[in-house]
Amino acid sequence: MTLTKNKYYFEALDNYPYSLPDCLEALNYALSYDPEDADSLCLMGRIYSEMLCDYEKAKLYFEEAMLCDVTNLNVPQYYIKCLLDNEDFQEAEKLIGYSLKIKGIDKSALWSYRSLLSEKRGSFANALKFLDEAEKYCFTEYSWNAIKDRKKFIKSKMPKKNKIKKKKETK
Repeated sequence: MTLTKNKYYFEALDNYPYSLPDCLEALNYALSYDPEDADSLCLMGRIYSEMLCDYEKAKLYFEEAMLCDVTNLNVPQYYIKCLLDNEDFQEAEKLIGYSLKIKGIDKSALWSYRSLLSEKRGSFANALKFLDEAEKYCFTEYSWNAIKDRKKFIKSKMPKKNKIKKKKETK
C-alpha cells in the first residue's frame, strides 16, 4: 500500500504545476490510499494556495497535514507562505517560531519568511535583521545570492535620508 501511495504522490508532484488535471488525479489516488499522508495533503494545500488563491481551503489542508505529521519538513514552509499571502501575520509568526525548532528544516527559508513578515508589517530594519539571520544558514551559492538580492531590494524601499539636512547640520 505504501509503495502505491508513494507512486501516486510522486506522479502528482511530477505533474505540479504544469499539468494540474493529471496532478489532481494522481493526488486523489494517493489520498484515497492514505487520507492522512502529510505530503499529499500539503500538495493539495499548495494547489489551493498557489494556483487557486483559495487560502482558507488551503489552510485546512495544511492544518490537516500538520496534525498528521508534526515533524514533516515540507508542510511548514508552504503553510507559512500561505499564511503570509492571506495576511494572517500572527499565525505565520507563531508557525515560524515553532518550525525553527524542527530538526533538519531549512532555517534560511524560515528566516527569509520572518523577514518577509516584518517587511509586510512595514518594519524594513527588522526585515534586514532577519535576513542577516537567514545568511547564517545559507549553504549554497543560490540561497546566499537570493538573500543578498533580497537585502538590496529591501534597502531600496527604505526611506532615503535627506543629504541636504545632514550638510546643514554639519555647518
